Amino acid sequence: MNKQEIIEWLIKGDVSIQYQVQRDLLGNNIGELQERIANEGWGKRYLSNRKSNGHWGMAFYQPKWISTHYTLLDLRNLNLHPDNCNVKNTIDLVIESQIAKDGGIQLGPSTHEHSDVCVNGMFLNYASYFKTGEQKLHSVIDSILAEIMPDGGFNCMNKRSGATHSSLHTTLSVLEGITEFLKAGYTYRITELEKARESAEEFILLHQLFLSDKTGKIIRKEFLKIPYPYRWKYDILRALDYFQYSGRKRDNRMEAAMDELLKKRKTDGRWNLQAAHPGKVHFEMEKAGKPSRWNTLRALRVLKHFG
Repeated sequence: MNKQEIIEWLIKGDVSIQYQVQRDLLGNNIGELQERIANEGWGKRYLSNRKSNGHWGMAFYQPKWISTHYTLLDLRNLNLHPDNCNVKNTIDLVIESQIAKDGGIQLGPSTHEHSDVCVNGMFLNYASYFKTGEQKLHSVIDSILAEIMPDGGFNCMNKRSGATHSSLHTTLSVLEGITEFLKAGYTYRITELEKARESAEEFILLHQLFLSDKTGKIIRKEFLKIPYPYRWKYDILRALDYFQYSGRKRDNRMEAAMDELLKKRKTDGRWNLQAAHPGKVHFEMEKAGKPSRWNTLRALRVLKHFG
């Protein structure tokens, strides 16, 4: 398939894919397409599972992939219109009922003392995207900034087990949250957030996105797989897509990951979906082992940004 044929194939997908193809690959920000996400396809299906109490699943974090938390993250990644009232109301509900003593978002009734910085990063991502009032996010920002590790990144195991080295999983989730907060135009502790973003990006780049800074070996083979949705888990396509979204210029420490991404490109110019993270889901957007519009879209916008 040539480039035009791939674009045409992408545009035959869900309206959320259509919108992001037009915006990110073709340079056309078509608001009408974004408005449709709530009323058809994947967006409508997610929203239709919202319960009368404002939650999805059983609660904020249970069961995992169909919980309120991960559904909100999925809706943010669909690029549902940020003014959606139902989503905004659910985020306010979470803030009213889920703040832990450390200022972050507690995962459940038994975790009221401490929050999880990885979840705080994801929460900050979608809460900022859906234009939550800045003051409501102050305690979450305070909690995140209190978690910076000496190596510049973040690790959700810090408070649980005293981890001394940052995690790529957690660091990327926090980076996505900080970047969305800054893109929203919020200014609370902005200088500290910018420094935290710089140090966290440097932590990922130090590892060339997937390699040990000490041995040069692959940290985890799972980092080279590209499932979608990616949930809380790190992979090279998610990292590269973050860097293009944040506007980062090409860095030679990205080259190894770019090479691995290109190796995954099929002879027809598309990328397949790799096996999903196990767990109950609302519905399956794409089939593992088949050409993936999500992965092809994300890979193409990475290549477009970095040239």
